[in-house]
Amino acid sequence: MELVVDSGVKKMEGEPMRRNQTLICAPIMADSVDQMLILMQKAKTSGADLVEVRLDSLKIFNPRPDIDTIIRQCPLPTLFTYRPTWEGGQYAGEEMSRLDALRLAMELGADYIDVELKAIDKFNNALRGNKSTKCKVIVSSHNYDSTPSAEDLGNLVARIQASGADIVKFATTAQDITDVARVFQITVHSQVPIIALVMGEKGLMSRILCPKFGGYLTFGTLEVGKVSAPGQPTIEDLLKIYNFRQLGPDTRIFGIIGKPVSHSKSPVLYNEAFRSVGFNGVFLHLLVDDVANFFRTYTSLDFAGFSCTIPHKEAALNCCDEVDPTAKSIGAVNCIVRQPDGKLFGCNTDYVGAISAIEEAFQGSQPSISGSPLAGRLFVVIGAGGAGKALAYGAKEKGARVVIANRTYERARELADVVGGQALSLAELSNFHPENDMILANTTSIGMQPKVDDTPISKEALRYYSLVFDAVYTPKITRLLREAQESGAKIVTGVEMFIGQAYEQYERFTGLPAPKELFKNIMATY
Repeated sequence: MELVVDSGVKKMEGEPMRRNQTLICAPIMADSVDQMLILMQKAKTSGADLVEVRLDSLKIFNPRPDIDTIIRQCPLPTLFTYRPTWEGGQYAGEEMSRLDALRLAMELGADYIDVELKAIDKFNNALRGNKSTKCKVIVSSHNYDSTPSAEDLGNLVARIQASGADIVKFATTAQDITDVARVFQITVHSQVPIIALVMGEKGLMSRILCPKFGGYLTFGTLEVGKVSAPGQPTIEDLLKIYNFRQLGPDTRIFGIIGKPVSHSKSPVLYNEAFRSVGFNGVFLHLLVDDVANFFRTYTSLDFAGFSCTIPHKEAALNCCDEVDPTAKSIGAVNCIVRQPDGKLFGCNTDYVGAISAIEEAFQGSQPSISGSPLAGRLFVVIGAGGAGKALAYGAKEKGARVVIANRTYERARELADVVGGQALSLAELSNFHPENDMILANTTSIGMQPKVDDTPISKEALRYYSLVFDAVYTPKITRLLREAQESGAKIVTGVEMFIGQAYEQYERFTGLPAPKELFKNIMATY
C-alpha cells in the first residue's frame, strides 16, 4: 500500500521540517475553565497542534461565557467534545442542552466539534442548515468492547460519511494486536479525512503510525496516565521517542514482540539510533498474544524487523522461513528480519550479548587454555526458555559445565539433555553448591518490575558464586544482583546483555554499523 502525503505543514521553531500533516491533539480535562487554560498553555509548549476541550470534565459549566473564554484565550486551535456517559464520557444530563453547547461552540468560533454518530441526526436537525463554514464537524463512534470486522468497519465509515461529517472518527478496542491491521486498511483507503484509533495497549501502534497510513490526527497526553481514552501515549513520547513528525508513508516499522512488553527500553534505544543517522524507521512496543497469528496478519514489507522477548522466542522460530544454524541449535530466536522477498529470517543475538558481557566481567582473571574464562567453570542457568537455551548453548560452547535450574524439572531436564548438562528444579537450587566460584545466570523474569522484591535464589547460597548475571534490566540492579554483590560476587546486569545483543540486531535491521557508544550512552541514563 502506498500513500502520498503532502508535507506542507509549517514546522515549529527549533523543530526539524515535519514529513507529515498528521496533527497531535492534547485532550484537556479539568474541573474548571481556569485549570483548562493552564493545561492549554502546557499543550502548546509540549508541541501539540490543537487541544480537545472535554466539556464533560468541568464541574461547573456556564456554556456561553465559558466557551467564549476558552476560544479567546486558548493558544491553539480548539476541538470541543461534550461526551455523554452512553459514549464513554462523563455528561449525564439532558441531551438537548449538550447539543446546544456544541452548537454554541461552533457559533463562537471553535475550529472543530465532535458529535457522536448516535446524536448527529438530532444535532443536524437543531442546526437547521446554519452550519459554520470555519468549524469542521467530526462525527465519532466508539466501541469499548472490540474491533469489528473490516466489512463492518467499512459500513460504519460509510454511515458516518453519509451523516455529513467533515471528518470521520472511530475508535475501537484491541482484543488482539492483529485487530489494528483492519483499522490500518480502512485508514489507508479512506477518501475523506479520518481519525481511526484502536484503544488499549495492544492498539498502541494505531496511535503512533497515523502519519504512515494517513490518519488526520492522534491524541497525545500531557502526563503519563492522564488519558481521555485507554492507551494514549504522551506528547513527549510521540515527539521524543517515536519521532512522530518524521514518520511518513515510506517509514519502515520495527518492534519488540513480547508479553509483557511495555517495560522494554528497545524503542528508546533504536529510535534514537535511527534518528541519529537519519534512518527512516520507527521501533514500537508490540504486545503479542499469539506470535504465529501476528506474522500471518502483518505480512507487508513495511513490517521490516522484530526483536523477540519472553515468552515468544521459541514459538517465533517456527514462524521463520529461514533460521540461522546457531539459533536452530539453541531452539530460539530473538531477532527476525523480513527479507526483500517477504520471507522471515530468524537469528539469535542473545547468547553473544550475554556471554560477551560475562567474559568481559572476568577480564583480568587468568585466561584458560581455550581463551575463555568460562572454560571448565560450573555455569548455572536459571530458566529453560528461549534466553535460558541461548545462555546454556553459549556457555557450553565456551567450555563451561552447564547446570539448568527451572521451576519445572522436566523442562530443565530436556534442555540439560540437549546441551549435555545437569538438571535441577528451582526449589533445589538454594541447596546446590558442589564447589565454589560458580557462575549463576538468571534468564527468567523473576525480580522484574513490578515484582522487584522477588529473587530466584536465597542470599545464603550466593556465596558459592564468583559471578552472577541477571537478564532482567528493569530495574538495572535487581534484588538478585544486589544480594550477589553483598555476598562478594562480580555482577553483570541485564543492561550489558541488552546492549550487546542489540548491536547485531541494529545492523541486521538497518544494514548500518551499530553506534556502540550511542547505545551505551542511552542506556547509561536508565
